[in-house]
Amino acid sequence: MSWTNEKVEKLKELWGKGNTASQIAEIIGGVSRNAVIGKAHRLNLSAKIKTRSSGNNYNSGANLNSDPSQKRSRKSKFKSLIIENDFEPENPKQLEELDENSCKWPIGHPNEKSFYFCGRSSLKDFSYCKLHLLYAYQPKGKKDEFVAKDDVPDFIEKKIKSA
Repeated sequence: MSWTNEKVEKLKELWGKGNTASQIAEIIGGVSRNAVIGKAHRLNLSAKIKTRSSGNNYNSGANLNSDPSQKRSRKSKFKSLIIENDFEPENPKQLEELDENSCKWPIGHPNEKSFYFCGRSSLKDFSYCKLHLLYAYQPKGKKDEFVAKDDVPDFIEKKIKSA
């Protein structure tokens, strides 16, 4: 298959409009998606890189603070755990001081003198405290999932029940 001037012009036009390589291949006809990508590369057309955050509309701080009942991200869930009134403070422990009920989340690097373990009370049948359990157990493909203010994610509930 050879690229005619007509096909090249159509490719440039469709590429500029934001069509995908598959859509362009289908419209032009007789070319594959990979052929479209290769030709676009050889023509030095701008790359169509879309980041995960490009589709998210929650980047403005005004929108987050305007509605308190709005769902929050995992990061803000962690922050709220830390500032809860009854949240247990960190109790730094060395390896030899750990017991069954201590959170075994490592803080720092093992080669550093300041290395220690969290030491808070761990949840029943788990090695970590409430905060570090949220860090440790994340569902596949949902690392930035939004959770309601007081909801414990279902995957953690299932793990707690099955333990």
